[in-house]
Amino acid sequence: MIPQTFGEMITVKADLHIHTVLSPCGDLEMSPRNIVDQAVRKDLKIIGITDHNSTRQIDVVERLAAEAGIFVMGGVEITTREEVHCLAFFPDSAIRAVFQEYIDRHQPAIPNKDGAFGYQVVVDDEDQILYMEEKLLITALDKSINEIEKEVHRLGGIFIPAHIDRTVNSVFSQLGFIPPGLTYEGLGITCYATENEVRGKFNIEKSCTLIKSSDAHYPEDIGKGYSLVTLEGCTFEEVRLALAGEGGRKVKPV
Repeated sequence: MIPQTFGEMITVKADLHIHTVLSPCGDLEMSPRNIVDQAVRKDLKIIGITDHNSTRQIDVVERLAAEAGIFVMGGVEITTREEVHCLAFFPDSAIRAVFQEYIDRHQPAIPNKDGAFGYQVVVDDEDQILYMEEKLLITALDKSINEIEKEVHRLGGIFIPAHIDRTVNSVFSQLGFIPPGLTYEGLGITCYATENEVRGKFNIEKSCTLIKSSDAHYPEDIGKGYSLVTLEGCTFEEVRLALAGEGGRKVKPV
């Protein structure tokens, strides 16, 4: 198992935007075990589990990943009232549960009838189905991006607007700008764009950390986009410090 702290600065590969079978758009092959196996093949040491508006598949991935020496950033891809997709990560399962309650309160209970938008499956360590999520997970919350960001940070989480170079469901496609007063630890970019392209197109300063991820919905896409993270250990707080560029830590989109 990979140690939580190393006693020195090292650089590891991280893919912080991965969907599981729970996301309606996630392939049924995106089971926790398959995700971990693929992460091992791609030499990823940190993975972010970010299903649409749900944290309920993370615990299983964490257990399997720990056995393989991989650290999981447990999070969620939230859809704001403006239809902007944002990533939020939390330090432990208890805080994730609190944020899940927040999502459940503010997301409309629209049924995913007959899996019309894709099946939403929660599975165990052996890939056995525990239950099907009946509420459609891809619908927007009734809270704005600023309101959701404040709740994420109130809980001690990390907030990252996702895939900002996409033409749909990004902060720029939906709003045309980053809202005044929005606080974020970084901005996510897709595996199809370079750091320089995104900084130039959207006038993003060098001081702002960019994170490249796969946004994988199929096993073979895991690690297709990744970042190199320099830190002293695979912990939530070390990742936070790397996003902030503190003490020689850093995140470099590849």
